Amino acid sequence: MSQASVRVDEATFFELMTVATLFLVALLGTIIAYQAYRGYRRNDAPSMLYLAIGLVLLTLVPFLLNVSLTTFSGFDQIVTVFFENVSRLCGLVAITYSLYGRH
Repeated sequence: MSQASVRVDEATFFELMTVATLFLVALLGTIIAYQAYRGYRRNDAPSMLYLAIGLVLLTLVPFLLNVSLTTFSGFDQIVTVFFENVSRLCGLVAITYSLYGRH
């Protein structure tokens, strides 16, 4: 079920745009998470910390898992997708806790 790696000079336009959008999601999510972390530090508000953690787990970690597992391991694609989804689920739980949890 694993696929061979695609070289950049052999990639289609759609493949390049997919990687570019994944990178932009990770970058913007990290920037927003950093701002939430700054809010936590400035106001000592635990909800902002959980929001920052949730955003990182929702945006940056799946991107890093995708790149690292695809590049450096022989895992099938389904394993990579599983770990990405677990990270996203944990991120959504953290964001939900930041909104509704007791602080």
